[in-house]
Amino acid sequence: MFDALKNLKDKAEDLAEAHGDKISDGLEKVGDFIDDKTDGKHSDRIDTAVDKAQDYVENLAEKKD
Repeated sequence: MFDALKNLKDKAEDLAEAHGDKISDGLEKVGDFIDDKTDGKHSDRIDTAVDKAQDYVENLAEKKD
């Protein structure tokens, strides 16, 4: 089971390295969509969550380097 989790982690790092910019753009679009659907009531929280998710993807890509 540990090997399966390690393989999953490696795949996530590979994807983040190869497509980090696309993932980051997608996260931004999702955040904007949710913000629009909530009429901006939670903009600060949404922006914070998107920023943290983008940082996480960036860190995954850096680990692979």
